[in-house]
Amino acid sequence: MSTSTVRAVGKSEPLSWSRTVERELVHRTSVAEVLLTEVRPTHIPHVFLAAASWPRAHATFPRDGSQRHSPLILVETLRQLGLYIPLRFYAVPEAFRAVITDLYFHLSPADELPARAGATEITCSARVSAVRRVPDASAVGLRLNVTFAACGVTFGQGGGGVRFLDGARFTALRARSAVGAVPARRPEGGYRPPTAELTVNHPHDAVLALDQGELLVSPADPLHPFFFDHPTDHVPGMVLLEAARQAASYRSRGRLSRPLFGRLKASRFTELTPPARVLCTRHGSTCAFRILQGGTETACGTFSYT
Repeated sequence: MSTSTVRAVGKSEPLSWSRTVERELVHRTSVAEVLLTEVRPTHIPHVFLAAASWPRAHATFPRDGSQRHSPLILVETLRQLGLYIPLRFYAVPEAFRAVITDLYFHLSPADELPARAGATEITCSARVSAVRRVPDASAVGLRLNVTFAACGVTFGQGGGGVRFLDGARFTALRARSAVGAVPARRPEGGYRPPTAELTVNHPHDAVLALDQGELLVSPADPLHPFFFDHPTDHVPGMVLLEAARQAASYRSRGRLSRPLFGRLKASRFTELTPPARVLCTRHGSTCAFRILQGGTETACGTFSYT
């Protein structure tokens, strides 16, 4: 979508980056982790304009030593939009549980701007499709596609699907596998690769451990301010995506560290224990990954780096 299109669908009043949206509507405990500052509908049905503020200093920036924001900030903005828009505009009850089924992102490096001294003001244009409703008119599922722009230049896009379940349906879905509401543990005897091999800034950002040649999802910090902002009974999708990114970096000896395209599909929940395996296969500048737990695939996807 061109910049002129982004402006055309919006109202005359400029978007605001002055304060964040309600943290409860993006499922964040810390206000510091809320990226959205305004979201509003346009005169086109199912199209929304949004403002997001990307901080220069963040647990995910920078990963590769460059002055560009981490792709995970784009994905987190997408995640927050996928929660806020349905809760605010599609009558989804706040008590419902959100389940992300799949997501993708795509960056254009030629159009990316370097991070500023303060925060980067991001403009998002979001289009909702495939809305599924129940008789009371609340949405129980939808798809979202978003374009991201800074300083009038569109530099990325992303999208995905999300389901919304009431307590009974979520409990029934979780009952298919054992649920343990305890922090993920490092496997006994496991080895934590150095930060440089995972392309992370700090040891507590690592979400992988190496055990007898296998890469396992094993966050170094179960209270990480970004990955574990609030308690969870399963491994969050953002952790799985970062585990796959770190696996690609490790297996490629750091050559594949900052993906420009990524796709993740979750077929079931990944439990906190036992640690899930990350399989990573490189094909030139593309890496395919699978998350396996107890011999069953829980998620899969691809990254591309050029």
